[in-house]
Amino acid sequence: MEYRELALSEIDLIRGIDRSEKVDSIYRLLDGSLLEVAVNYDMKGFKPDELEAIIPRQKRLLANGGWVYGVFSGGRLAGVASLENRFRGNLHRYCKMDILFVSREHRGQGIASKLMGMCLRAASRIGADRLYISATESKNTVDFYIKRGARPVKELDAELFRLEPEDIHLEVSVS
Repeated sequence: MEYRELALSEIDLIRGIDRSEKVDSIYRLLDGSLLEVAVNYDMKGFKPDELEAIIPRQKRLLANGGWVYGVFSGGRLAGVASLENRFRGNLHRYCKMDILFVSREHRGQGIASKLMGMCLRAASRIGADRLYISATESKNTVDFYIKRGARPVKELDAELFRLEPEDIHLEVSVS
């Protein structure tokens, strides 16, 4: 596995990530607590319009001094994570981890943890106290972040909540 920053010309490789997942339960945030809700759906991958938003956003993120990290296996992009180079919140203590995806065939190998670690180190280098994570509400996703110290945000970012109101908005300490 090769972990490294992606070049602008490589951002379109995100299209090759297999985001499919069987989802048995999701979380809802109710009065500051996570409530697990049983569901049964098979996420086949990215929604068609989703990639058309993610790809240009990652290109803008890079152009604005952010970071997009990838991991390659056999010459193919197996996972990706990105971090904005922008402070959020009233006290300017949050940096948003914009995306974190690992292809289905590569899950369970520690790739997501390493990519998240790369984002944490970059956030630390620029002086952020916390990562802001707008996580898909699937139990697997939210549990991944909670196991790595994330908790529901103390300061909800209105812009990000408006864009993704169903997501679980989390924060994790950079240190």
